[in-house]
Amino acid sequence: MERLIISSLRQSAGKTSLVIGLAKVLNIKMGYMKPFGERFLYKKKRLWDYDAALITQIFNLEDAAEDISIGFHHLQLFYSLDESSTNTKLLETFNHVGNNKDIVFVEAGKDISYGTSVHLDAITITKVLDGQLLLVISGDENTIIDDIGFIASGMSIDRTHFKGVVINKVANMNDFTESYLPIIKKMEVPVLGMIPYCPELAYFSVEYLADRIFAKVLTGESGMKHQIRDILVGSIGAEMAIKSSLFEDRHKALVVSGDRSDIILNAIEYGNAAIILTNNIVPSSAMISKAENKGVPLLLVSSDTHETARQIDNIEPLPTRNDTEKITIIERMVQKYVDIHLVAKTAVS
Repeated sequence: MERLIISSLRQSAGKTSLVIGLAKVLNIKMGYMKPFGERFLYKKKRLWDYDAALITQIFNLEDAAEDISIGFHHLQLFYSLDESSTNTKLLETFNHVGNNKDIVFVEAGKDISYGTSVHLDAITITKVLDGQLLLVISGDENTIIDDIGFIASGMSIDRTHFKGVVINKVANMNDFTESYLPIIKKMEVPVLGMIPYCPELAYFSVEYLADRIFAKVLTGESGMKHQIRDILVGSIGAEMAIKSSLFEDRHKALVVSGDRSDIILNAIEYGNAAIILTNNIVPSSAMISKAENKGVPLLLVSSDTHETARQIDNIEPLPTRNDTEKITIIERMVQKYVDIHLVAKTAVS
């Protein structure tokens, strides 16, 4: 059984998407675990990680999402488990999800150091599970070069446990291949693939957004599959917003306080992808009815407009389990741009 630990040096590099793509392309019996969950979902008094739920749903895994993470909070883990008991629980969970599997994907936290204080960082996980570490590298060209330079000279893991890197979201493939790849090759860091930036993968659905910001859906269930490509923060006057044509893009989502009826009404009229109502202020029943008739989802959150916009800005645009189009794009990108035979020995020709 192959043991592939997926991590990155920076947040939102594309780890979960790579797992989805690799698992689809390999098409072999796979297991998955997310030892340290950090993308929380809390429903019906159950806590689990979004990535874990997504992978188990897409691939119809037998394991429940809440059972393939050891913990979610640093302090809770710090006081409930020591290094030895953490290692024991890690191995027990791995043996469970890996039973009768050809490969197990173990997705580490949001970056390579996340979880170090509670013995669940990527390097520790790799050593305890005797696995192979694969790093997803992303960012601008200079960031990518610096990160790979760090891997070459400063990463504390022996090369027998290091699979290599997949460079993700490359803005200009031709320029990067000609100017930067020769430098990377001199660093002797195995490059398993280079995936170009794909705009379609940078968008997410209203349904996904609602889950990620723990929003209550007031109305507009029919529009939950709408695609969001941009966010507008409604802190300006309605008249100025209309004049600037900010509402005309039906792929925009508006973040606005629930008492700003002037802006909300105009956003409903233009048929924006969604309206996120902040400060836990519910608009009038007439406004809710109008949004329902237009098929515009109204999402209610308790945080203020600034905090909500910040939360949305930090969201990584992953697919939902029903987002077959995005999942297909991810599979095709991995198939085309990643050397699957370098990633997994069990890859079929």
